[in-house]
Amino acid sequence: MEVALEKKDAADWVYRGEGAANLVLGYSGSAPAFIGKVMRLQKAPINGSKSMNSPTELTMHERLLWKDTEDIVATSNKELACQLFVKHIMSPLLGSTHVDSGMRVPASKEFLESVEKNIICQRPASRVDAAKVDTQCDSVLLMSDHSIFPRGTQEVEPCISVEIKPKCGFLPSSKFIDEGNAIKRSVTRFRMHQALKLHQGEVSEYSEYNPLDLFSGSKDRIHKAIRDLFSTPQNNFRVFLNGSQIFGGLGGGADSTDFVTRGKFEDALKCVIQGGDGLRTMSFLLLVAETVHKSGVLDRLLEVQKLDNLDIDGAIHAYYDIVSEPCRVCRASGKEKISQRYLSLHSISLDESLKIVKDFLIAATAKDCSLMISFRPRKDGNPGSPYNNLYLDSTKQFFDYKVNFIDLDLKQLKKMEEYYELDKKIVTYYNRMVETEERQKKNTSTMALRTAN
Repeated sequence: MEVALEKKDAADWVYRGEGAANLVLGYSGSAPAFIGKVMRLQKAPINGSKSMNSPTELTMHERLLWKDTEDIVATSNKELACQLFVKHIMSPLLGSTHVDSGMRVPASKEFLESVEKNIICQRPASRVDAAKVDTQCDSVLLMSDHSIFPRGTQEVEPCISVEIKPKCGFLPSSKFIDEGNAIKRSVTRFRMHQALKLHQGEVSEYSEYNPLDLFSGSKDRIHKAIRDLFSTPQNNFRVFLNGSQIFGGLGGGADSTDFVTRGKFEDALKCVIQGGDGLRTMSFLLLVAETVHKSGVLDRLLEVQKLDNLDIDGAIHAYYDIVSEPCRVCRASGKEKISQRYLSLHSISLDESLKIVKDFLIAATAKDCSLMISFRPRKDGNPGSPYNNLYLDSTKQFFDYKVNFIDLDLKQLKKMEEYYELDKKIVTYYNRMVETEERQKKNTSTMALRTAN
């Protein structure tokens, strides 16, 4: 498809949402080349001129890391390397029917500058303060809009889609986890991270969502996970109707679902979900849960997440050997016994170290991706649909559905140190929260005893 984006095209692209490194725009125009597509734009920090994904080329050590995938190593463009990573690494692991690597399309600086102006008022203030559209890029990533079904010749049915960030679905058991981090073996990363986000003001209350429920394979536990995500969506649960968002936070997050929001959402479901008032939301959440269970896609995602079998506490040591630097973790510990524990990691071959870090980064992508599930009511007598279908007993409806993984970004090698530091911070703040709660309980009990006496 020989297309390029110019300034005149900017008005047809509308804001959908954003993450830390990218913005997502949907197409609202009439050009056949772009109908049914979304665009991902890179962001640049406000306090600097470089891209969020700088440098623009793979480093020497990254080329070494991905040496088994020639296309990735051969490209001099990091944006293209990210696309090839999805195509050659993530697609085979997660299944090509569920992964869209997209295509890069040339974009003029004027187009990017116009888009920046058009969408700035729709972006969350916190995101605007942190980053802007990277107008130094010369291309954007064009992908299918997985929140809708492709347009066909038949009458178009309404489509409802849900985007879920599953997060890490297992508890690590690595022998390399430091004694001070032992809590990681019994409390999910998601739960612990909530304490840090609360401290930093990113969220105002805890989410009851437990990723272990979603990945459990149990219908009841999956249904509980979906209900918990709906109750406290934050940036982990969003719903779209015919491609337009009707529930959840945009680029930031929505903490809790209040009575008014529930009512509006219930009304929005009328064109898709049958049932009386108060029942449509329950039926929709059940539909999502049963589809997650039936599709089995999370089983595959969990396998990829578990490529991280040493945890960051182990993988960080392999990282320092790859970049040929003294291990700062061993040096900082200052304890001979702890350093001896990691001696085996520093004694392995370079190829073994590369595999550990490569697997860790692939797993990091799998822990941070999103799942997009789209539904449309299936008309009676339409057995020729190419999509999977599910019967929802509570509404007596058949639904076509499709499942796609999105946000499968290539993680930079240099982020290993950031992952290690963030992990320490998460554990620290969670332990601090637990200590505070225990102290408060003790004080309450003491006060109660004094009052009783």
